[in-house]
Amino acid sequence: MKTDLPARGINVLRATLVGISALAIVGPALVVANAPTIVHVSKRVKLPPGRVVPQAEVPEVEPVKFVDLSPDDASAFNATVPFSTDPNPAARPFRFAGGPDDLARATDCMAAGILYEAGDDTLGERAVAQVVLNRLRHPAFPKTVCGVVFEGQDRSTGCQFSFSCDGALTRWHPTDDAWRRAREVAAASLSGVVFKQVGYATHYHTDWVVPYWQSSLDKITAVNTHLFFRWSGWWGTPPAFGRHPETVEPVIAQLAELSDAHKTGAALAEADAAMAEASIAMGFGPVTETTPAPAVPVDGDTILVALPRGQTADGLTALAAQACGDKPFCRYMAWTDGSKAATSLPLAPAQTAALSFSYLRDRASGYEKSLWNCRQFKRADPAQCVKVQATLTALPVPVVAPPGSVPATVELDGVRRKPTATTSPPMTTVAQTPATARPK
Repeated sequence: MKTDLPARGINVLRATLVGISALAIVGPALVVANAPTIVHVSKRVKLPPGRVVPQAEVPEVEPVKFVDLSPDDASAFNATVPFSTDPNPAARPFRFAGGPDDLARATDCMAAGILYEAGDDTLGERAVAQVVLNRLRHPAFPKTVCGVVFEGQDRSTGCQFSFSCDGALTRWHPTDDAWRRAREVAAASLSGVVFKQVGYATHYHTDWVVPYWQSSLDKITAVNTHLFFRWSGWWGTPPAFGRHPETVEPVIAQLAELSDAHKTGAALAEADAAMAEASIAMGFGPVTETTPAPAVPVDGDTILVALPRGQTADGLTALAAQACGDKPFCRYMAWTDGSKAATSLPLAPAQTAALSFSYLRDRASGYEKSLWNCRQFKRADPAQCVKVQATLTALPVPVVAPPGSVPATVELDGVRRKPTATTSPPMTTVAQTPATARPK
C-alpha cells in the first residue's frame, strides 16, 4: 500500500538538500580564500646553528657575510623568520657628555651614518641612529660615536656600516637639505630623543639579503624595508647596555668634505704630525719595548723610546724630564706599543698616529708641555690630548675623469633602494654583527 509524505516533510528534505549543495560550493571557496600563504625559497638556506652567548663572554664582532641568494629568495626566506614574542623595551635616553668640538664631530659622524645607510628618510634615519647609540653602550663595540659608525673602515669587507669602506662617500654627495635633515636627527638622538620601536637592537639588514649572523639573534621589528635584531639571551637585554662611552671623538678624514668639524681636526692633526717629524733628527739607535731608556739621538735634543709595559700616564712627564736632563731644549716622544715605534725617519703616518706621549721643553721661550694619546691614557682635561692620535684614515683620492669625457650619472646604491634581479645585493644593506657574523 502506497503512502505520500506529508508536505512538511517534503519541504524539510528539500531544504536539507539545498543546504548540502550550498556547503559543497561555498565551503571550498572559503578555504581557498583564507588559505595560509606558502613561501617558496628556490635555494636552500644553510645558516650556522644559533648560539646564545653566555654572560661571561662578550659577543664577538665579525665581518659581515651574506648567504648567496637572489633578492627575491632572500625576501622569501626572511618572511619565514618569526618576530620575537619577548618584551621589546625602549632604550634609555642618551645625552652626549663631551665638549663642543667632540659633539660636533659626533653629530656629523652620526649624520653621515644614518644618511648613507637609510637615505633621506627621517623614519629610517631615526631607527639607524638608535642602533648606533645601542652599540655605543654595548661592550662589543667601540666607545665613541665615530668609532661605532666607522668601525672597520680600513677593511674593504670588514666595516660594520658598509658605506664607510665601499667608496660611497666619494661616489655620492647629499644635497644641503638632506645633510641638514640628517644632522637634525643626529643632534636629537644625541640629546635624549629615543626611537622606541627598535628597542635595544644592535643589528639590522634590508629585507632582500640574509646575513649569516641572523641565526644567533632575535628578530624584533621592521621599519620600512629594514629588519632589526638584538642578541639572543642576556646580551640583548637592557642590563647589557650599561657601558659609559668616551667623550673624546676621533677625527674622520673621510668626512672632511662634508663636515667642518672633521676638516678642522684633520688639518690640526696634519700640522702636529709635520711638527713632530720636523723636530726629530734623521736617525737614532734601536728602541726596545721593555726598557724606558731612550735611544741615542743624533742631534742630542730629541728622544724616542718605547715605554715599558704597565707604564702609568701620571709618571710620563717625570720620566721625560729625567731623560731630558738639563737640556734647555728637548723633545721626548714615546710609544706603548714597541711594534709601532719608529725605527727610521721620517715617521710613517701609522707611527705618528700611534704616538702615546709627547713632551716638549723650550726654556728659551719658557715653554714646557706634555701631551697624551687619550685613546690610551685617560685625561680629565681634553687640552692634554695629542691631536694627531685622532686621525683614523687618509682622505680617499678622488677619481679624475679624462679631459673631454662626460661624467656618468652615479646614483647612491645600498639600502636606499632594492636591487634588480640582475644586481647583486649591495654591502651597505647590513649594519654588521654588531654589525656581523653572528652586523648591523
